[in-house]
Amino acid sequence: MDKRFEELLIKYAVEKNADARRSIEAKLWEDFGVVKTVFVLDLSGFSLLTHKYGIVHYLSMVRRMQLIAQPIIENAGGRVVKFEADNCFAIFDEPLSAVQTAVALNRAFDEINVYTAEQFDIRVAIGIDHGDVLLIGGPDYFGETVNTASKLGEDQARPGEILITERALTQIPAEAGFQMERVTLEVSGVTIPAVSIRY
Repeated sequence: MDKRFEELLIKYAVEKNADARRSIEAKLWEDFGVVKTVFVLDLSGFSLLTHKYGIVHYLSMVRRMQLIAQPIIENAGGRVVKFEADNCFAIFDEPLSAVQTAVALNRAFDEINVYTAEQFDIRVAIGIDHGDVLLIGGPDYFGETVNTASKLGEDQARPGEILITERALTQIPAEAGFQMERVTLEVSGVTIPAVSIRY
């Protein structure tokens, strides 16, 4: 974690004055806040595959996912923030590139799955949101946008599905021509208006 970010967090935690805390929070957003598209990919089937074939089998799939995902994301102008367990967390400047990358990744995995036995097939679920993010060294990122994309990708999207929030969708030109289905999701008591991208 960035040392300056950590210092401000600790200062915030011990500060008793509400106005001073608001000032520290504003400083954190001023120094580390960005507006980005957050992309969260989850490798589907962890529990079932690990139970059936063991953790080494699943870890080999995680590594293959990473080796395929990173160059596709970077070639599309995105940046992998981190790989964590069976997830890939990335950022893009705008939602169109994130959705195009999600489609490209699903197609790439479909193509390689032709050459592997079913138990090695890689299927992913992807969540996308756009908004304010605290981007810090490490690297890592935080904020409601990250939480929402994570909930969509990890908790809601089915294997092969791309879910994008309606607020991110408003940043995509209509002529992009994606087929989509509107969905309303309830996650942890929060309603998330979203769209399932068809490709």
